[in-house]
Amino acid sequence: MLSRHFLRSKVLQSVYASLADPVDLAVAEKNFKHNIYRLNDLGTYQLSALVHFAEVAGVMIDEAQHKYLPTESERNPNRRLPNNAFLLKMAENYDYRHHCKESNVNWGGVDYDELFRQAYVALVKLPEYTEYLSSEESFAEDQQFAIKLFKFLMNHEPLRDNLVSKSLLWEDDFDQIAQYNFMMLKTLNEELDESTLIPLMHDDRLEKDVEAYEFSRQLLLATLRHTDEVENMIRSHLKGWEFERVAHMDVLLLNMAVAELTSFPSIPERVTVDEYIELSKEFSTERSKLFINGILDKFIIELRSAGRINKTGRGLIDPSFNPDEENGYA
Repeated sequence: MLSRHFLRSKVLQSVYASLADPVDLAVAEKNFKHNIYRLNDLGTYQLSALVHFAEVAGVMIDEAQHKYLPTESERNPNRRLPNNAFLLKMAENYDYRHHCKESNVNWGGVDYDELFRQAYVALVKLPEYTEYLSSEESFAEDQQFAIKLFKFLMNHEPLRDNLVSKSLLWEDDFDQIAQYNFMMLKTLNEELDESTLIPLMHDDRLEKDVEAYEFSRQLLLATLRHTDEVENMIRSHLKGWEFERVAHMDVLLLNMAVAELTSFPSIPERVTVDEYIELSKEFSTERSKLFINGILDKFIIELRSAGRINKTGRGLIDPSFNPDEENGYA
């Protein structure tokens, strides 16, 4: 499941890309949905690289066995990798095969073949591979090595570069999606079979995923509807500072934060403030976190006074809190 923090970052990218005059909300929503669902393709390609790699390893082992002058180890190879029980079960799983079909995964072609062969040559030199070949044969050992192998492949630059070249959107998201897959692989166990659910990055079959996507969709639309209003709010709180000097990304983050504060009563104010401070660290300037924190605290007081913030639940900011004293913005 994609985290709400990650989804907020995707909303930010969509807001940035959607700032036309006038903003077409329908187009913005359509593009956002496309970008989220494309993450499923990236995740599926990553998993399929793991499964396909074991198949290529088997082919290379067979080829070495039939060389004109094979070595002793080549004549009597250890086939633990192509016979890895965890990967074989993954390859037979209905959900996995369906995802591959839906994402049009295709590793055919000389270029792809060479990529996996290069990766195999690099793998066999690693001590982790030697340890695996000599380890006790069990599903648990096979799964542990498969997870290590996944990490190795996702960091193998030629293969990684090829994957991110499939979409302009994938380079920034590659590591995040790989981390989700890495954690998902850990959740599987010996009960893995053809009917086991292999969740997508965003999976419409899971209620939490549907709720998280709906949150991000509503956040996008609420943000785009009120950009002019938030610009005026920012201007009213700037002292000795021109609006044009405010970082463009900070303006977008404040737009999103106001939309979240006023449109999502179940999300505590402090959670929203902390989220946009973190996003400012990732996407804006070094000092943006201080600016975002100070301005949002003032916005909260203003929005509360106007009756536009009505929160339910725990974690709300203390109404007696004075942001000017706390942050030195007086």
